[in-house]
Amino acid sequence: MHPIGATLRRRPLLLALLAAPLTAWALPPRTLQFPRDFGSHPDLRTEWWYITGHARSGAREFGFQLTFFRSRVDATQAMQSAFAAKQLVFAHAAVTDLQGRRLLHDQRIARAGFGVAEASETDTAVRLRDWSLVRAANGGYQARLPAADFALALDFTPTQPVLLQGNAGLSRKGPQPEQASYYYSEPQLATRGRLTVQGQGFDVEGTAWLDHEWSEALLHPEAVGWDWIGMNLDDGSALTAFHLRRADGSALWSGGSWRPRGAEARSFGGDTVHFEVERRWTSPRTKAAYPTQWRIDTPAGRFTVRALLDDQELDSRGSTGAVYWEGLSELLDARGQRVGRGYLEMTGYAGKLQM
Repeated sequence: MHPIGATLRRRPLLLALLAAPLTAWALPPRTLQFPRDFGSHPDLRTEWWYITGHARSGAREFGFQLTFFRSRVDATQAMQSAFAAKQLVFAHAAVTDLQGRRLLHDQRIARAGFGVAEASETDTAVRLRDWSLVRAANGGYQARLPAADFALALDFTPTQPVLLQGNAGLSRKGPQPEQASYYYSEPQLATRGRLTVQGQGFDVEGTAWLDHEWSEALLHPEAVGWDWIGMNLDDGSALTAFHLRRADGSALWSGGSWRPRGAEARSFGGDTVHFEVERRWTSPRTKAAYPTQWRIDTPAGRFTVRALLDDQELDSRGSTGAVYWEGLSELLDARGQRVGRGYLEMTGYAGKLQM
């Protein structure tokens, strides 16, 4: 899961386009077909490709995040002009420097077309100016994202089969059937490449997690945001867990999955995943109070998720309109032993998420 909002505060024209009425319908179950479904689905309103991970260079440790979004603009679909903004492409990228105790973040936005931005329908090939995420014929991914204070030049190699989330790739996100997405993951991606942080380059190796999700509508009217984890365990297992929250903090819907290494995935039902806050951190910028330590109960066991740096809040009001928390975290088992690392994402704390 990943936030993409319709509140483009510094772009009034795009705000007006994205504010068009939305008519949602229940997504039908379907068999995902690859490599086609690695590509874009412009007939649905919202889509994102999302890679997070942990990388090491000697004693230095980093987290990284890159996301490409595609958003259909309903108000322009009937226009004949080649200049009509029918699809928008956004991108976020961030690096968490654990030794430097800092988060570096950048963002992009453009209309699709004219060689500026594109999202292929045949396979993963998303480009936004000089940022790109491309899947090669051998199944590996290349990400190239030069930014103002950092750069990502990373290659990702799958080590496990695609993980279909929910019911064979149809993932419910609320009590109503239209609140759903098509959703698959690729956990345990072997990662190599180069990170540059404020002019200093590092050759890195690590492990990453990819999510690709597309939908017509996601959020129930009562939902203000969600909390989500994607965790690569040291033994090769993969854990996903999420819940959507009401304004009072109660869970509106929850779910997730567990796949032991070499075994079949198990999807979690909506009443079998529970998040409990154990510690909060308050942003000095937005005053939002984010839970940076959670206890999460799942059918696969009880875990603690703990942020490795409290201040991993991202302000994307220059592109998607959302302020959210997304950062490198560690996973502990019921005995308090570290069993993995991955990313925690929290939305709706600095204001209700708009989708």
